[in-house]
Amino acid sequence: MSLPRIVAFSGSQNRPSRTRTLVEAVGAELARHRRIDLKVLDLADAGPGLAVASREALPLPAAHLIEAIEGADALIVGTPVYQGSYAGLFKHVIDFLDPAAMAGKPVVLTATGGGLRHALVVEHGLRPLFGFFAAHIAPTSVYAGPGEIEDGAIVDPGVAERVAAAGRELALLLDTAVRTTRRAAPAA
Repeated sequence: MSLPRIVAFSGSQNRPSRTRTLVEAVGAELARHRRIDLKVLDLADAGPGLAVASREALPLPAAHLIEAIEGADALIVGTPVYQGSYAGLFKHVIDFLDPAAMAGKPVVLTATGGGLRHALVVEHGLRPLFGFFAAHIAPTSVYAGPGEIEDGAIVDPGVAERVAAAGRELALLLDTAVRTTRRAAPAA
């Protein structure tokens, strides 16, 4: 049986970034609970030309990014927070996703920002966004502010605890999704 395909998508344009560190940490925690095929992607992987109006007009790198997200068995998504909201280009990528490909998909939500005022973006921005797609969203989301991630490592114990909880929850959601898919598959 093949390993579950997990895509960790960082909506940051920078490499390295605190957002990428956060999605990678959740992916590593998930990998502690079960074997997975983890692919970490950044907004930069979409390449130039992402700012198009239709999916058909996407350049190949951007189209492959969208296909990888849709084809994943589960997602770990993260965005930097700007002006109290998720990043605009992050949202632009999400706008290209097919809702049918997202329905029932297990998802962990993460974000990084410049202060505590941004912490609720996960609950008030990302959770409704992925709720629209009828994704199965892990109960624990992870937000990291300044000083909680340094030099590519999570240094805040509270953030580390939330990463651990989110990884455990994603493992359980993934197990549930696999069982549901098996039950829904027609008998041969």
